[in-house]
Amino acid sequence: MTPGTPQPCGAFPEGEGTFFRVWAPRAASVELRLGDSPGPGLKMKNTGGYWEAYSRRAGQGTLYTYSVDGGEPRPDPASRSQPLGVHGPSEVVDQAAFAWQDGAWKGLPQEQLIIYELHPGTFTREGGFAGVEARLDYLKALGVTALELMPVAQFPGERNWGYDGVYPYAPQASYGGPAGLKRLVNACHKAGLAVVLDVVYNHLGPEGNYLDAFGPYFTDHYRTPWGRAVNFDGADSVPVREFFIGNALYWLRDFHVDALRLDAVHGIYDLGARHFLTELADRTRALAAERGRELLLIAESDLNDPRLIRPEEEGGYGLHAQWSDDFHHALHSLLTGERQGYYEDFGGFQALVKACSEAFVYDWAWSPHRRRMHGAPAGGLPPARFVVSSQNHDQVGNRLLGERLTALTTPKRLRLAAGAVLLSPYVPLLFMGEEYGETNPFLYFVSHGDEALVAAVREGRKKEFAAFGWKQEPPDPQAAETFERSRLDWSKPGVGRHAETLDFYRRLIALRRAEPSLGPVGRQDLVVRANPENRTLSLFRRKGRSSTYTAFNFGRRAAARTLPPGRWAQIFSSEGGAAPRHAPAAAALPPESFKVFRRTDL
Repeated sequence: MTPGTPQPCGAFPEGEGTFFRVWAPRAASVELRLGDSPGPGLKMKNTGGYWEAYSRRAGQGTLYTYSVDGGEPRPDPASRSQPLGVHGPSEVVDQAAFAWQDGAWKGLPQEQLIIYELHPGTFTREGGFAGVEARLDYLKALGVTALELMPVAQFPGERNWGYDGVYPYAPQASYGGPAGLKRLVNACHKAGLAVVLDVVYNHLGPEGNYLDAFGPYFTDHYRTPWGRAVNFDGADSVPVREFFIGNALYWLRDFHVDALRLDAVHGIYDLGARHFLTELADRTRALAAERGRELLLIAESDLNDPRLIRPEEEGGYGLHAQWSDDFHHALHSLLTGERQGYYEDFGGFQALVKACSEAFVYDWAWSPHRRRMHGAPAGGLPPARFVVSSQNHDQVGNRLLGERLTALTTPKRLRLAAGAVLLSPYVPLLFMGEEYGETNPFLYFVSHGDEALVAAVREGRKKEFAAFGWKQEPPDPQAAETFERSRLDWSKPGVGRHAETLDFYRRLIALRRAEPSLGPVGRQDLVVRANPENRTLSLFRRKGRSSTYTAFNFGRRAAARTLPPGRWAQIFSSEGGAAPRHAPAAAALPPESFKVFRRTDL
């Protein structure tokens, strides 16, 4: 075996025992320690930098650690379970023990995705995977088609957004661990819902991170805002790349996850000729072909770089889709009037028009906030390659007070936001509670055990808020109260204006799903037109025998837009009321409203 031959690491039940493999290329010795025994462990065999051992004493549920060069026993970097937290021993997990019942599930094409993003800890009062599973009937009735989980890799404590994970293969113990996540995914598929999992490959959290004891997982050649950069292109990087690619395939294969949302890929530094993301995309497509399932990779990126989603043969990385923050920022600043921080790059009506037609507002355009040219044109790519939202965990939770749009704008504009996202030509994403107008904030929270780290988190948050001119003291991320305030209030969806908002979202989602041309269509079948003077915007789309015309009025005065030639019937109005059987030649739009029309003479 050469150093360039990567191997899967972890604990693998085999026969009457378990096979263990860990990568520690610079170690002189590695011992496997089973259970709580403080004595010498089983000495492992070095095979090209990988240390291996087989033990008949180990099986499902066995706790174990590794001692490198006689040092303190540490958890397995590729641990599948950390039942006692990030500092405790790892646990052997038999992946074949779970009885899956989703054999008929083949996934969903990205054109059919309507994504609902949630945080497993605050989505319900119960918290965790079981709490999410208990609400699947609600999500099914809402009409969304995919559930997106914020990161679940084991993190310190029990309260965390998940981006401080340190064991990428171990589902968070306080959420329900590996078995709980499998039960949730299985239930989602039985309910007809796809599952998107947020994964973090640009850094790992600091607390409980013992990777330096094993190998060169990190590099000092690059810096990220969140911690040390992962070694994707330096010396000994081949096993590191395999560690993270193997992790992606692990979620897709062993947990039946349908798609991965790759966090902040602009923090994945790789100057090699074959980028990590390209290799990941190729391996994912191979697994999809092998399993006969739709498997998708969705990137989050701050670069506005269409290479992420261009095919490899066209010089791209070959990912399936990416978030468009420009769409969010243009819509948010237009509806709220906010211009501080990165919103200074947006605010005008034309920014939203460009986001609707080109996906990126900044496509090698001057960015006042960055004080440089930014982005590249993406208008030639299919709209289904972009995910858009009016709210998400970042844009709500990274505010000083975690305010949702309900606290920042009017009911009319909230309906405009819903229409702009759900009737966009892109893949829509909702953030938990948005659909009924949740008023509880979504704040940033942690439960670290290292006081110095807690102090650094508090100080770091204050510096982030300075760019927005927010000077008051933010809620304490470490306080349990901050976490509790961020939970959804499930008494709200059934009452008053919250019930009305929920009904509005349900009808809007049902409309999008029922009318083929209201989802993503080809660029040649999409026409976006706007009138900056009265702030009206229209989208004409066609797909097969379905043609629709959606007209928005973002202005504060009544306006009208002329419908294209043909016979049209109004099928939805943000103002409610009975829809006319046949629409007049011009669509009358009350202030801050929208209407949808279907062509009836085809």
